[in-house]
Amino acid sequence: MKTVAQPVALRDAFGKTLVDLAGEIPELVVLDADVASSTKTAAFGQDFPERFFNVGVAEANMVDIGAGLATCGLKPVVSTFALFLTLKGADQIRNTICYNRLPVVLAGGYGGLSDSYDGASHQAIIDLALMRAMPEMTVYVPADATEVRPALEWALRHDGPTYIRLCRNPTPILFAEEPTLEFGKIRKLRDGSDITIGVCGIPTFMALEAAEKLETGGIKVDLLEIPCLKPLDTETLVDSVAKTGKVLTVEEHNIIGGLGSAVAEALGKEKPSIMGFVGIEDRFTESGDYDDLLAKYGLSVRAIVKKAKQLLKT
Repeated sequence: MKTVAQPVALRDAFGKTLVDLAGEIPELVVLDADVASSTKTAAFGQDFPERFFNVGVAEANMVDIGAGLATCGLKPVVSTFALFLTLKGADQIRNTICYNRLPVVLAGGYGGLSDSYDGASHQAIIDLALMRAMPEMTVYVPADATEVRPALEWALRHDGPTYIRLCRNPTPILFAEEPTLEFGKIRKLRDGSDITIGVCGIPTFMALEAAEKLETGGIKVDLLEIPCLKPLDTETLVDSVAKTGKVLTVEEHNIIGGLGSAVAEALGKEKPSIMGFVGIEDRFTESGDYDDLLAKYGLSVRAIVKKAKQLLKT
């Protein structure tokens, strides 16, 4: 697997994909809560003003408007910062969109710690837990820009709600030369027999590097990229853990409620196993440089290697 030299932000891929799909999907409409320049929906609004709705800083209303448009046969993409979409719009997401199983795409921008300089009030480290708990909701976390378009295409054709988490910062392109992953499936990145590492989202590039470092020490990692948290590809996960016996999850999210919890729930039913977790250790973070915050709060190659070695000793 080759990493493309020039990183691309998921939000940029998202904005471009909306414009690209506008001609293919005439029912596509986009709603934004007055942050279009940040979420990159502005280009769609410029090219298709009659299909773009800036509702102002009114996230709950925006969700309900999106639901109403869906009942009229349109394909709404509701976009704003992940924290505000999933918290301020939670009641409407649950009672209007999910309860009625409406085909609305919820695009949560600035996921994880990527709104780094705005601090804890803007950083989304509980959004995956909230969306996973919503009945009927599909939850998807792209790892790089190449995974954004197929996710959005699938979601716009899906007969139900989908949450797609997006990041602000440019991140490595990992899968430009790889076949498009079937939606809902796990991508096997490395074969190994000592430990399973499951990762979602931006930390995927860290997990790849960590797996390489571990192998230099004789530890063979079965490395899984898990972009779809709900529904989870339990079959592939169980096959891996049946071979290794131990699993470490890596995510840019609170270790409660996100990928680690999804994996633990699945294995608890199918294949109880020894587990470890790399993520935000159930605390609020702070303002600062994105990469510095990731490292400070436990998301780094070093942290993954350390946790994996600790897990292997148990």
